[in-house]
Amino acid sequence: MDNLSKYIIDNYDGNPNWFEDEVQTNWHLQRVRNFIDIMDYLDGKHKILNRPDAVWKGRNFKVRKITLQYVKPILTFEESFLLKNPVTLTSDDEETLNKYKEIYKKGKYDNLDIKILDLLLKYGEVYEYLYLDDKNKIKSHIIKSCDAYPVYNDKGEYLSFIEYYISNGISFYTVYTNNLVEEYDNQGGNLRKTGEYINISGLPIKYIIPSDSDELVGRSDLEDWTGIVDNMEDLISKYVDSFYKFLNPLPVMTGTKLSVGKNGEGAIDPNLAGQVLQLNDLSTFDFAVAQMDYNSFKELYKTLHQALLNISMTPAIAMNATDISNISETSMKILFYMAISKASMTSKRLYEGFDERWKKIKRVLQYIDKDYVGYISCNFKLDVPSNDSEIISNLNTLYNMGTISIDTLLSQSPYIYDVEGEKKKIEKDNINKDKDNTNINL
Repeated sequence: MDNLSKYIIDNYDGNPNWFEDEVQTNWHLQRVRNFIDIMDYLDGKHKILNRPDAVWKGRNFKVRKITLQYVKPILTFEESFLLKNPVTLTSDDEETLNKYKEIYKKGKYDNLDIKILDLLLKYGEVYEYLYLDDKNKIKSHIIKSCDAYPVYNDKGEYLSFIEYYISNGISFYTVYTNNLVEEYDNQGGNLRKTGEYINISGLPIKYIIPSDSDELVGRSDLEDWTGIVDNMEDLISKYVDSFYKFLNPLPVMTGTKLSVGKNGEGAIDPNLAGQVLQLNDLSTFDFAVAQMDYNSFKELYKTLHQALLNISMTPAIAMNATDISNISETSMKILFYMAISKASMTSKRLYEGFDERWKKIKRVLQYIDKDYVGYISCNFKLDVPSNDSEIISNLNTLYNMGTISIDTLLSQSPYIYDVEGEKKKIEKDNINKDKDNTNINL
C-alpha cells in the first residue's frame, strides 16, 4: 500500500471522493483565507476604508480614507531586481544545454519565471505543473496559491495535490497523483469525473517561502509591511481631515458688542468681504486660525516610511526617497546591500523549484525523446545599478595583468548575461577573422 492510499484510508475511510473533504479541512481553509486577504489588500481593500465617518459642528463629516499602495512598487522592485535579466542556463554538456534552451524558448519559460516570482513574493507560495501539449511541446501550468491544496501526511511527506476552485457556482477539482491526473466537477448537483490522464511529470513543483510556524505553509512578506502602511494611511487621512476642518479661519472681534435683533439687524454684513470695517476705539478684528503641528506629522510619517523601507529591505533610491549623483560602484553596492541579500535568499527558493523543473523535464524527455545526461544549473544576474565604465576599466586592467580569465571577465561584464553563448560568438568571430586574413594574404 502506498502512502497516499494509506492516507485516504486513515483519514477518509477509503472514500474515492476524499478530495472533496480534504479541501474543506481547517488547515487548508486557514491558509487559503490568508491568501485571499492578501489578494484583497493588493486590490486596494485596506483597513483605512473601514474608518467610520464623524460628526462635525452638528453635521455629518465624511472622513478621508486615503489608501497608499506602497507594497506594489516594493514588489515590483523586488521582482525586477531579481529577474529583469532572465536566468542563464548552464550545463556540463553542450547537447543537454542546447535542448533545455530550446524547451525554455518554445515554452516561454522566461516569462513564466517572472509570473512565478510575482506570485511567490505576493503570497509566499506558488505551484507549477509540467505537461505535454497536443504538439508534444513541454509546457507549464501555473497554479495560484488560492487554488492550491497540497496534500501531506503527518510526516510532512508530499503525497498528492488538488487544484480546486468554484466558477459560476460549479466546483472544479483536478487531482494530481504521481501517475494520474483526474478531473472532476459537480455540474448538475452530483460529482462526476470529466477526465483522466497519464501523469508523466509527477506532482506539481512547489515554490515556497516557509512560515516560521509551519514550514509547509508559505508566508508573504506583505504580512510584515501592511501594519506600517495601515498606520501611514491612518496618519495622513487624519491630517488631511484636520486641514480641511480648520481651513477657514474664524473671525474674532473684541471691544465691540453687537446687538443682533430678531430679523438680524445689527449683525455684520456677510457681504463685507474685501471692504473696510470701521470699529470703535480700542476694538480689534482678527481671524483665529488653528495651529497644526506639521513638523510632528512630517517626522512621524518619515519615520514610518523609513521603517517600511528597512523592513522590506528596499533601497531608498529605488523608491525615489533619496538623491544620488556621481556615486561610485562600491558605494552603490553598499546602498543595495540589503536588497542584494534578500534577493539572494529569494533566488535560493526559486532555484529549489527550478531544480525540480529540470528533473521533470529530463523525465519527460526520457518519455518522448531520449535521456540527456548533462547536469543543468543556472545563474542569476541581479539588476544592481552600476558604473559600467568603471567596471569595464577595472576588468580590462585585471585581464591585461593576467590575474583573471576570459570566463571571469565575461561573467562580470554588465553587458553579458550568457557567458558560454558569448564565448562561442567570440570564437566564431575569431575564426571568420582568420579566414579573412588568409584570403587577404593569398
